[in-house]
Amino acid sequence: MLIRKLGYSALTASILLLSGCEGGVLDPKGQVGIDEKYLIVVATVLMLLVVIPVIGMTLYFAWRYREGREHEIYDPKWAHSTKIEVVVWLIPIVIIAILGTLTWYSTQELDPYKPLDHEHKPITIQVVSLNWKWLFIYPEQGIATVNEVVFPKDVPVEFKITSDTTMNSFFIPQLGSQIYSMAGMTTRLNLIANEAGEFDGISANYSGAGFTGMKFKAIAKNSEQDFEQWVSAVKHSPAKLGDVSYAQLAKPSENNPVNYYGSVDSQLFQHIVMQFMGNMHSHDMHEDHQEHSAQMHMQAEE
Repeated sequence: MLIRKLGYSALTASILLLSGCEGGVLDPKGQVGIDEKYLIVVATVLMLLVVIPVIGMTLYFAWRYREGREHEIYDPKWAHSTKIEVVVWLIPIVIIAILGTLTWYSTQELDPYKPLDHEHKPITIQVVSLNWKWLFIYPEQGIATVNEVVFPKDVPVEFKITSDTTMNSFFIPQLGSQIYSMAGMTTRLNLIANEAGEFDGISANYSGAGFTGMKFKAIAKNSEQDFEQWVSAVKHSPAKLGDVSYAQLAKPSENNPVNYYGSVDSQLFQHIVMQFMGNMHSHDMHEDHQEHSAQMHMQAEE
């Protein structure tokens, strides 16, 4: 009866624990997330090959040599067992070798900077972490959003990530890897959604008072046509994101709602990155201005 009750309790606890996996890294909706889940499961199983026998033997030895077992053989001069030495050393070495090989291979294949091998051309989205919200700039579409990022399913997305404040960590658990956003630097992350849906996005790095509200929704549309319709709808937003409106947006604020900007300064992301580079900032801005002027001049001549 006791064993049956313990069995029911273990089953209930397992169901409750597994229900917490929904929406996390163990419930992937993209190829990168699926590959990472496979790596986690394989590594966990390999480690359990050591952990479970050790726990079992600990309980067995505690029971076997408990107080009162006076008929057991007393052998105080025992010092060596070849069988035990082989088991203790050989099994961990084999497991570490397998884990090392698997980790090396996965590190190469799941490099966040590595473009995904896919027939579709990737969509570029620039990401800026602020206190305490996420700004997404679509340079090819000329729009921007706050706390919501949208892209079509089955199309790779290349995120270019920076920060206008302290360090944060850009993370969409169901799609794959997380990567840090840092002021004055640009990091990259390549992801893809295999299914349409809404996925939670968070900052995985504590960044101050408004950290708990620094969340966003990653929405994978059913098709590229649906994505284009969404872009067209955002373009109708009268809000524009330039130097003045960005300065207002960059002020610290908590629990920010989703905002849309129908147009955005094409050089805004570069300016956010380069503002921490001292003299290089003005130098690059001057070069950007010259390059922009040259392009406008060429277009006018054409």
